[in-house]
Amino acid sequence: MEQLTFETMFAVFEEIFGRGLFWLMVVAAVVVTLAYLYVLIRDRELSMRKFLWAQLSMPFGAVLAVVFVQAMTHSGLRDIGGPIDVIVLLGIAAMGAVGSAILVYTAQSLVRKTPEQ
Repeated sequence: MEQLTFETMFAVFEEIFGRGLFWLMVVAAVVVTLAYLYVLIRDRELSMRKFLWAQLSMPFGAVLAVVFVQAMTHSGLRDIGGPIDVIVLLGIAAMGAVGSAILVYTAQSLVRKTPEQ
C-alpha cells in the first residue's frame, strides 16, 4: 500500500466489519450527528446537566468501542504488538468516548423536549 486513500480505507473497514455492518455504522453516525445538530439548533444552548451525564458515559463508550473492534478483528489485548497498536486503540477509545457522549446528550435532549433552567 503506497498511498492512503479513502477507497483504501473503505475497503479495509469493509473487510474488518463486513460491508453491511460498516455502512450501517456510517448511516448511524450520520443520523446521530444530524440529530445532535438539530438539538443544538433547537435548544440554542447546552444543558449542563445533560452534558454532565454525557461526560459520565464517555468511559463506557471508550471501553465498548475497544471491545467491539477487538471482537470484530478476533484479537485481544494480548495481541498488541507495538506502539502503533496502542495509538490505534487509544484512537478507537477516544472516538467511542466522544460518540457515546454525543449519543447520550442527543438522546436526553430528544426525550426531554423542554430545556432545563
